[in-house]
Amino acid sequence: MPTVPAGPAWDVLVYTRTTGYRHDSIPAGATALTELAKSAGFAARVSEDPADFTPERLRRCAAVVLLSTTGTVLTDEGRTAFEAYVRRGGGLLAVHAAANAEPDWPFYGRLLGTRFDGHPEIQPGVVCVADGDHPATAGLPDRWAWTDEWYNFTANPRGSGVRVLATADESSYRGGTLGADHPLVWCREEGRGRVLFTALGHAPEAYGDPAFRAHLAGALLWVTDGGPARRP
Repeated sequence: MPTVPAGPAWDVLVYTRTTGYRHDSIPAGATALTELAKSAGFAARVSEDPADFTPERLRRCAAVVLLSTTGTVLTDEGRTAFEAYVRRGGGLLAVHAAANAEPDWPFYGRLLGTRFDGHPEIQPGVVCVADGDHPATAGLPDRWAWTDEWYNFTANPRGSGVRVLATADESSYRGGTLGADHPLVWCREEGRGRVLFTALGHAPEAYGDPAFRAHLAGALLWVTDGGPARRP
């Protein structure tokens, strides 16, 4: 992970820009992630300004959260700075519609390991924890009853080398397209950086749910490498 700068304190950049569909849950998500970042010992900033993606600004970020970003949300210069940030040890937490961001940027597609490919109607279903040893899933039941959009993807991300943390039980809802192995939450390391994606988080009320907040808190803890106390 990058060395702590001598200037401003580490923070978490919660980025919410959209150039496509915009989720009504973004304000609730931004509030929740700001609270969770502060609980982890970080300042937090919510932004929709692509000018925040510069080497100088990102150098102060313990993590970037892409919160239901859709469409092209970065400039070419921002993409270059963000790629360098992740490779040198930055953290990325990509939430829900972030799987539908930057559709023409190959690096981002490789980073996530797959792309959004539609969803059925919002409905109850079951999340199956595949790896309970990870902070993002440690507090969840093995079979977690949840209501969401149940994203489908263009391909199973396992083939891209990710660590799958939770899957969808397609027998518990209608409209799944990946079959018996349908990843919903996964993580990976890229260079010295850490990346975690969760497909969950469509509805505003999700961000007040204790189990979902624990999921996001653990995810944030992991992408920031355990919080400020573990920084060099």
